[in-house]
Amino acid sequence: MKAIATGFLGAATLVFILCAWFQSRGQGGEWIGYVKAASEAGMVGALADWFAVTALFRHPLGLPIPHTAIIRKKKDQLGAGLGDFVRTNFLSPDVVAAKVNSAQVSFRLGRWMADPEHAARVAEESATILRAVVGVLRDEDVEQIIDQTIVKRIAEPQWGPPIGKVLNELIADNRQGPLLDLLAERAHQWALDSQDTIDKIINRDAPGWAPKFVNSMLAEKIYRELVEFTWKVRTQPDHEVRLAANRFLEEFAHDLQFDDAMIAKAEKIKTELMGRQEITGMAHATWRAAKRMILESVDDPNSTLRRKVSENVQQLGERLSADPEMRAKVDNWLERGVRYLISNYGDEVATLVSDTVARWDAEEASRKIELAAGKDLQFIRINGTVVGSLAGLVIYSVSQLLFNG
Repeated sequence: MKAIATGFLGAATLVFILCAWFQSRGQGGEWIGYVKAASEAGMVGALADWFAVTALFRHPLGLPIPHTAIIRKKKDQLGAGLGDFVRTNFLSPDVVAAKVNSAQVSFRLGRWMADPEHAARVAEESATILRAVVGVLRDEDVEQIIDQTIVKRIAEPQWGPPIGKVLNELIADNRQGPLLDLLAERAHQWALDSQDTIDKIINRDAPGWAPKFVNSMLAEKIYRELVEFTWKVRTQPDHEVRLAANRFLEEFAHDLQFDDAMIAKAEKIKTELMGRQEITGMAHATWRAAKRMILESVDDPNSTLRRKVSENVQQLGERLSADPEMRAKVDNWLERGVRYLISNYGDEVATLVSDTVARWDAEEASRKIELAAGKDLQFIRINGTVVGSLAGLVIYSVSQLLFNG
């Protein structure tokens, strides 16, 4: 498009030169003046619009002319403006809550879950997670937990400390790693497939006066940041999200051993579940049978477990679709959650935009914005040539009518 726009300038220049040559030889008649005036004005228009378009992104001809290379110089201000724009127009609690309510999330989710194929998909994913959970646990550890809990019931009435101890051992052996890997993998796969969703949300929610290239840049940046974040969680064993999950498990294990309130809760559960002494001799067989049943169920698409999960998901979806009161409750929970998140974390999201733009290299940012604007910039140059030519022709024609009769 740059070549085509430059070609228009070159064509106007060539016509002007030919007209000037014809006039210098006294050839061409009166019409040559009209063509010459049009081509001359077209040259001026093309050069002026070339300068204007170029000045946005770089110094024309490399000359440090004041008020040129505007994008490079104003990159940080642009990022701050984008951050404020996102915070004001996208991340205010009222705006987001209104959008969430208008989206009818509970109704759409209900319809989605009511579809048998979707319910089966939920059952399949649940089975995958369940298999991962079973894979994290070692048979010896589980059996030891069961046996020690039952055997020590008389000598050591507290159930919480042994569980916390075993959990600490699992964490020390990093047995929770496969589960975190699975969750990180699923999150990254979703992020990779989220481009269309992000584009739709940005294009749908952006004000009508917002430039399309800004919407495209914002959507692209959010997508890249999301993919990069989930990729880091997936590939970095020491990522802060993984560390936070491990800290939670460690704290939970610690509370089971030393927190009186947590120990009391464990005692209550123990009393309810372990009241029958006959269970003490069934620890080994129970876990083996349970594990075998779970693994067989998650691997068999037609198993009772997966069928029940699918049926329950479908039934819940049908209730959401048909019960206005239930939908109202879900929408209310969702709205309250969204308002809380936006009120507490909206500024951080807006800062992400401005900080990201601030980290861009000025020249690279200018190039990306120019490419995002695309062909329209060159059409400005082409239009400048055409409009300039028409204006020159009109001006010359009017002058001829007024002064040469």
